[in-house]
Amino acid sequence: MRYRVVAVGGTFDILHKGHIALLDKAFEVGDHVIIGVTSDSLVARMGKRISNDYSRRVRNLSSMLVNRYPSRRFDIIMLDDEFGPTITDPSIEAIVVSRETEHKCKRLNEIREANGMKPLHIIAIDLLLADDGERISSSRIRAGEIDADGRVLRSK
Repeated sequence: MRYRVVAVGGTFDILHKGHIALLDKAFEVGDHVIIGVTSDSLVARMGKRISNDYSRRVRNLSSMLVNRYPSRRFDIIMLDDEFGPTITDPSIEAIVVSRETEHKCKRLNEIREANGMKPLHIIAIDLLLADDGERISSSRIRAGEIDADGRVLRSK
C-alpha cells in the first residue's frame, strides 16, 4: 500500500544498516517522509549515550538521504517528545517502526483518536541482526563490536 505522508523517527546517531532498512521501508511506502530526529535534550532524558549532537546527526542523515533517495520528498524535524507530529498532524497516514518500538504505537493511536484523528497504519520491520546474531545498534558500533553493516569486529 502507498501513503501520501509517512513518519519515521529515531536518534540516528551512527547511521547503520538498521536505519537504512527503516528508511528504505518508509520511502517504499510513502510519497512524503517525515523523519523525526531526537533532540539532544530528549536523548539525555532517555538516558542514551551518543557520539554526535543533533546538528551533526541531522547533517549526516541529510547527506545520506539526498544520496540514497534523490528527488524524493522528505522533511527532517526535531523530536523533543516521544511522538512528535504524529499526534498533532492529521496528514500523516502511516508510521514505520522497528518491531522493538511497535508496542508504543498503540498509545500513539489512542492519543490520535482522542484528538479526533484517524489512527496511523503501523508498518513494523524486523530488527536487523549482525553476523553474530545480535542486533545492530549504534551503541555496539561505538563499542567497536561491529561495523555499520553488522560485521563483527571483536567479541563482547
